[in-house]
Amino acid sequence: MDSVVKDFEQCYRAVSAKDGRFDGWFVTAVTSTGIYCRPSCPAVTPKRANVRFLPTAAAAQRAGFRACKRCRPDASPGSPEWNVRADVVGRAVRLIADGSIDRDGVSGLARRLGFSERHLHRQLVAELGAGPLALARAQRAHTARLLIETTELPFTEVAFAAGFPSVRQFNETVRDVFATTPTELRRRSAHRNGDPATGALTLRLRHRPPFDGAGLLAFLGMRAVPGVEVVEGSTYRRVLALPHGPGLVALTPHAEHVECTLRLRDMRDLAAAVQRCRRLLDLDADPLAVVAALGDDPLIGALVRANPGLRVPGAVDGAELAVRAVLGQQVSVGGARTLAGRLAAAYGEPLAETLPTCLDDTQLTHAFPTAAAIAAIDPEQLPMPRARGRALVGLCAALADAEMALDPGADREETRAQLVALPGIGPWTAEYVAMRALGDPDAFPASDLGIRHAFARLDQPHDARAVAAIAERWRPWRAYAALHLWATLTPTEGGTR
Repeated sequence: MDSVVKDFEQCYRAVSAKDGRFDGWFVTAVTSTGIYCRPSCPAVTPKRANVRFLPTAAAAQRAGFRACKRCRPDASPGSPEWNVRADVVGRAVRLIADGSIDRDGVSGLARRLGFSERHLHRQLVAELGAGPLALARAQRAHTARLLIETTELPFTEVAFAAGFPSVRQFNETVRDVFATTPTELRRRSAHRNGDPATGALTLRLRHRPPFDGAGLLAFLGMRAVPGVEVVEGSTYRRVLALPHGPGLVALTPHAEHVECTLRLRDMRDLAAAVQRCRRLLDLDADPLAVVAALGDDPLIGALVRANPGLRVPGAVDGAELAVRAVLGQQVSVGGARTLAGRLAAAYGEPLAETLPTCLDDTQLTHAFPTAAAIAAIDPEQLPMPRARGRALVGLCAALADAEMALDPGADREETRAQLVALPGIGPWTAEYVAMRALGDPDAFPASDLGIRHAFARLDQPHDARAVAAIAERWRPWRAYAALHLWATLTPTEGGTR
């Protein structure tokens, strides 16, 4: 949010009011104390002359400021700007949050984005006040603190799990960022919920209120793939496919946070697991911005005002979501769920072979099949119409061969074009994948049967062309408009997958 950071008066008013709506949009660096805070920090408001407003925690750390021990600014929800922005900076930020630099280095990140390292560094510094390494360092520091404060893992394991190349760099970063040692951080922590034997730990994932957690669970529960995910009561559980092996997660929404319990085969996957869960639940969204844009609309304004905390469910794995979208073409939600469950049981890797120490939930039995596993299937053997089977295998072959990527760094428009160029993949599937797998807040499947039913109930023209024309005024939040429309439907009217 570059314009907000440049607007000193707006930022200072937010800090003076302790306004939590701005947490994650910028940080407050106080020159007289050498610390940086989130806007809602409960400490006494600093004098104007002693304040600098910076766009990211990484920029503050790069400038030599330490994180406030009271408000813990590194733990703020992420900036919702990255949900909206589709340029190279937005794509880079999303990939860095997913751990791309820890896995592939800056050179790998630059290649993934199609730019030189120098150009990428220049772009990030100009926009965020910090280059890719500084942004990755800030994330490593946050991950390290999570592990220090919530587990009993030895500090050597914490260092490498957080992505640091050495224990020395881990110690130096913790001292620089938090003005204390790892030992002191652990000593001060109120409680620890970690279990090193199984790689389990419980975290609190922050979000901006209001937050419709019940609506999210209802959406995910209707589509839960047997053996892969399940919703029981107020908790959603599922298997995660992570860079270094499988994991399990349990997510329980609360008014101020989501309780997240993770069991990982490899603790190096912690940052990626947390970010993927945040994307699944749309935790970095700014609901008030959506309400401000859509709340006065003559068609859907009343729906938006009635449920201002609605979020757009994302995905923990883009390839999985795309497969499920193809399975859902021209069948009911229940039918798509059944097909996905059969596919997982037949071609997914059993957890008993990959995550035996974490099996305390007999309902979770398989990882969802990889794109490579599905690409190797004879389409004639799939329990679906032949044309759809060929479309599914063709999609997975493109993903397995890296001809296309469905991750946070994907170019959204280019990916849409790649999807519809594949046989059997149409605009509906491309928009649904953009909405949930790519996290595009402006994706809108105008031809969706459920959306057209909702338009008809609102006494509006409901052919796909008319729906698309009306939805133009909802940019850049058309995905949220789609969710509000879907929420009005009965189970027999829904056309969503």
